[in-house]
Amino acid sequence: MKLILLNLLLISASISCATARGPKTQPTDPEQAIKTGADQTEKYIPYLTGKRVAVLANPTTRIGNRHLVDSLLARGIKIVKVFGPEHGFRGDADAGAVVNDAVDAKTGVPVISLYGKKSKPSKEDLADVDVMIFDVQDVGTRFYTYINVMGRIMEACAENNKELLILDRPNPNGYLVDGPVLDMRLKSGIGAYPIPIAHGLTIGELAQMINGEGWLPNKMKATIKIIPVAHYTHDLSYTLPIAPSPNLNTQQSILLYPSLCLFEGTIISQGRGTHYPFAVLGAPALKGKYAFEFTPVAIKGMSATPLHKDQACYGLDLRKYDMTKLIRERKINIGWMIDLYKAYPDPSKFFDKTQSNQIGDINKLAGVYDFKTQITEGRSEAEIRKSWEPGLAAYKKMRRQYLLYP
Repeated sequence: MKLILLNLLLISASISCATARGPKTQPTDPEQAIKTGADQTEKYIPYLTGKRVAVLANPTTRIGNRHLVDSLLARGIKIVKVFGPEHGFRGDADAGAVVNDAVDAKTGVPVISLYGKKSKPSKEDLADVDVMIFDVQDVGTRFYTYINVMGRIMEACAENNKELLILDRPNPNGYLVDGPVLDMRLKSGIGAYPIPIAHGLTIGELAQMINGEGWLPNKMKATIKIIPVAHYTHDLSYTLPIAPSPNLNTQQSILLYPSLCLFEGTIISQGRGTHYPFAVLGAPALKGKYAFEFTPVAIKGMSATPLHKDQACYGLDLRKYDMTKLIRERKINIGWMIDLYKAYPDPSKFFDKTQSNQIGDINKLAGVYDFKTQITEGRSEAEIRKSWEPGLAAYKKMRRQYLLYP
């Protein structure tokens, strides 16, 4: 498939790497700067003109500094409805909170929630739609739910013979392909496809993979048109201009996320309930073992009931962790999991979900059944990684045929 490279000028990346193995900084020449699909309006406005358009959107859905929905309406494009994922169309809902249908106060456009009573558009929802747009910033991990939303949008479009326009965006963790490939017996809302924890794809590339590998029900294929990112490669560092979700509010947290999200299946807080989520790790029981301290509290729009709410937690402060090391190694860090498990006073409680409804399923997060056992049995990082290799090697080979970027 030949695709036209397009995109939106965004802030150049702040992370430099001293080695050729890590992502490179963006060129200083503005003509060579990364541009996302959304900003190249001349490439898709003619395609949308005269059509009834629906948009899957959140606050990252932007043309420059303006929301794509607001911008397209101002350009005369007929947007008949908007679909909102987790956190809602305008991004004002807590993580995991049910989002209801509404009418957007700013534009008067109906907003249908896909994070409430339904998870994909119905036949009735799409009856007055000619083309659907998907433009949401991803962060490159299997358990970040927006890629599953995209899959369900593809499914709905395939079922109802609707076209899907994907405005591609860079993957800030695009350099990283690591972790166990999902055992499909553990398929869930945080893992829908047989891909590793860090998949190393943009949403456009992943859409091609979903189609090409026949991962939609009954091996359906969606009719997709992708507007790829200009001047982008997977080893080019990229700083997001807007937080992709309330609890990924810094570039540090976005780069740590592939490693730290696994802790959602443990008694260890990842900093939800602070203003630096996914940049710290800790628990009350680690007092005396670590000096760093933080206290999770209820924060509107981020976390109403965080793990260890109003309790002092002790552990690791990763806000200033040297990310060039993580980037250079091109691996998620499972050493933190191994170390904190060993340090925890009662290891039997480390993965115990019965303690709190804030503790997720470690098997579903890891995507395999043996990761938890490997940690509890004291297996080394090398041993754990060796168990990933057969599936990871096969995935990397398969991934190459769907890449849009070097």
